[in-house]
Amino acid sequence: MSAKSKDRLATAGLYVIVGIIITVLAGLLGFVFVKGIPQLSWQFITSPPQIFKEGGGVGPQLFNSFYLLVLTLMISVPIAIGAGIYLAEYAKDHWIIRCIRVLIEVLSSLPSIVVGLFGFLFFVLYMGWGFSILSGAFALSLFNLPLLVRVVEQSIHNVPKSQREAGWALGFSKWETITTIILPAALPGIVTGVILASGRVFGEAAALIYTAGMSTPIIDFTNWNPLSPTSPLNPFRPAETMAVHIWKINGEGIMPDAAAISDGAAALLIISILFFNFTSRFIGNLMFKKMGAN
Repeated sequence: MSAKSKDRLATAGLYVIVGIIITVLAGLLGFVFVKGIPQLSWQFITSPPQIFKEGGGVGPQLFNSFYLLVLTLMISVPIAIGAGIYLAEYAKDHWIIRCIRVLIEVLSSLPSIVVGLFGFLFFVLYMGWGFSILSGAFALSLFNLPLLVRVVEQSIHNVPKSQREAGWALGFSKWETITTIILPAALPGIVTGVILASGRVFGEAAALIYTAGMSTPIIDFTNWNPLSPTSPLNPFRPAETMAVHIWKINGEGIMPDAAAISDGAAALLIISILFFNFTSRFIGNLMFKKMGAN
């Protein structure tokens, strides 16, 4: 077989693989949307769930999912950026650093249920935070840190060396070069890592069952005092997220319309993930253009 024929065969094989992936993804999304979108309404999105009667919604669960995501990113992103900068720019080729990299890879391969059990023992029991949003946010931060650290480190490594040399030639210190040249150039990769981690936060259920709990107390959306027990911003209250709610409904839901609520919640969860992904990419592109222009 000639080299040209091999090239055409390889190209055709890649197109077939891409076509299979797109077909599977489109089929999955189509199945969820066809069954779930007819169940969506303003009342479904904003009202609380019902235990015995039909007509309940997922309003508190939707808010809890976004609130937990924000807290998790506030905890994990600064730590990941600091660790990624250290590993990429300051760490020497030493056996301790190699051990740290191995430990990061081991941590990234842990099942989420194991992270959840650790979170239950440490945050819920030892720290005394109970089943709360804060316990869930710290458990998910542990779960996502290995991915974020590796993405930040790789994004910084991908910045051409010539850009560092240009900063040093202008008289910048190493820290100034990192903050004004390297991080803006690595921003698209970092944003991609944050989006991947956010998708895991939205879809995670096992770790949250043991840390954030499987119930949501009655909350007052007119009370925004984070110290109040009825405030939605109180980080020490239990919080059932959308993924946990879907799991619970399919396992032990006794309301007459449990299947319809599960379908609607699944569609709303995917729409929320898509909305967050597109919004994050839009904001990341704006920041990249602004920082690049500066």
